[in-house]
Amino acid sequence: MGKFQKGSKKLLNAWAFYDWANSVYTLTIASSIFPIFYSALFLTEIKRVTAFGYEFKSTALITFVTAFTFMVVAVLSPILSGIADYVGNKKNFMKFFCYVGSAGCIGLFWFSLDRIHLSLLFYFMGLIGYWGSLVFYNSYLPDIAFEEQQDRISAKGFSMGYIGSVLLLLLNLLMVMSQDEGADKLQMMRYSFITVGIWWALFSQYTFYVLPKGVGKGHKVTKAILFNGFRELKNVWKQLKKDLRLKRYLYAFFVFSMAVQTIMLVAVYFGEEEINWGSDEAKTTGLIGSILIIQVLAVFGALLTSWASSKFGNIKTLIVVNAIWMSLCFYGYFIETPMQFYITASLVGFVMGGIQSLARSTYSKFLPETNDTTSYFSFFDVAEKVGIVIGMLIYGFIDQITGSMRNSILFLFVFFLLGIILLFRVPKHRIS
Repeated sequence: MGKFQKGSKKLLNAWAFYDWANSVYTLTIASSIFPIFYSALFLTEIKRVTAFGYEFKSTALITFVTAFTFMVVAVLSPILSGIADYVGNKKNFMKFFCYVGSAGCIGLFWFSLDRIHLSLLFYFMGLIGYWGSLVFYNSYLPDIAFEEQQDRISAKGFSMGYIGSVLLLLLNLLMVMSQDEGADKLQMMRYSFITVGIWWALFSQYTFYVLPKGVGKGHKVTKAILFNGFRELKNVWKQLKKDLRLKRYLYAFFVFSMAVQTIMLVAVYFGEEEINWGSDEAKTTGLIGSILIIQVLAVFGALLTSWASSKFGNIKTLIVVNAIWMSLCFYGYFIETPMQFYITASLVGFVMGGIQSLARSTYSKFLPETNDTTSYFSFFDVAEKVGIVIGMLIYGFIDQITGSMRNSILFLFVFFLLGIILLFRVPKHRIS
């Protein structure tokens, strides 16, 4: 196993600590300062940009680039996880993506509309680095924790991530708000991207030091195993056909995760464009403030959901959480004022951490006895990424065609409703 035994406190804490390291990306880059920065680059009310030979609505462009990145991750992860599983060194792959993502964040310092393609490349690197490393990070969970530990340590990871990312965001917020002029504020936002890249690479070192290399066979990579990951996915799919509970859970996860991840990726763009803040300064403070509310409440949400799952069961808890998400989509269509946005952000916070943490640990608990956890989690990740691609494309398409993100948010209501229906169909016990 490595330096530490499976289930040991040091091993579990080191694994969870990677959430502390990488969650700063999701908060500062994906969720708060970068969306505000990106929007501020457009000085006119007509927020359109030309890229790749087409003219896009600004929010639609970033949505489509995000969807493309997730498609790349969905294609790459089976290849990489198959190789990692075979050579028994998935930690090196996790490191590679961590450093690519860190470099991408630092590169965002030079983001501008004049060099939009290079700028989007840095955005792409950050996104692919974060999600690529998660393929291997998530697959460690059943390797390092026993089944009865998995809900708790998964929730702890998310909680550590929220706390660490909030600390850095507060520092970034102080940097931005210390400046009076718009141009100076933008420059501080650029510096905040550098702090994210350094934080991510620096704090991940403890996780990399403690985690074992992997549980594979230690073979060298050859052409014959290059596409081993796809063969593994095919084998996992065959196994799923024999495991009704796991198969039906994955169907439900695919649908509700599509909507959750899409909302999390576009929330600040929605708040920036659709809410009447009164002034640019009030907008910046209000958006970052709402993100902080989400992060703080998400810590309690993850822990509350973990407690609820132990008392009422994972599937029942997920059904209730999905119902809350569904009502938020409906309410989100009508919100216009900052106070309404804060209320929505508070509710999102409670259910955001909970649904992510519980979705991951539920899948881990439903897995059959196997040493090949990487392939099963690769399948899980591919399902999630393909779902995000579909969700973001639908969202971006509705936004581009109708000119309003409100219509896109309302449409996601359908996915949560379908997710609830599918969760009701998951058997209580494994049926082979």
